Amino acid sequence: MFNTQPVEPTNNLADQAADTATDAIKTTQRAANSTLDSLNSTVQGLRRQAAPLLNRATESANAYLQQGLDAVHGGTDKVRAQARSASTRTVNYIKDEPVKSILIAAAAGAVLTALVQIASRSRDDR
Repeated sequence: MFNTQPVEPTNNLADQAADTATDAIKTTQRAANSTLDSLNSTVQGLRRQAAPLLNRATESANAYLQQGLDAVHGGTDKVRAQARSASTRTVNYIKDEPVKSILIAAAAGAVLTALVQIASRSRDDR
């Protein structure tokens, strides 16, 4: 009663569609894997190229840092030497000219006192 012939072509067509879909998926997977392999190779190459550049940059930064530290130490030593020299000259001047030194110190104190009074008055006027 039932005709079974039309069922076979439909199954055959479905099988062909499934095979085609499977082939398409496999082709897509191969293409994706190939692309990922290529991308991985590119990243590895860039990493190999970047490492020496980063090492050189680090070495340069360290060299500049060392130069800066040396300059600061040299500057500090120079300032200390100048401070010692000024201190020695001041002590010698006070020994050689004690009266003059006292008068200079008193005048400097008077000027500082006057400046403090002027500054405090101008704040009170606000």
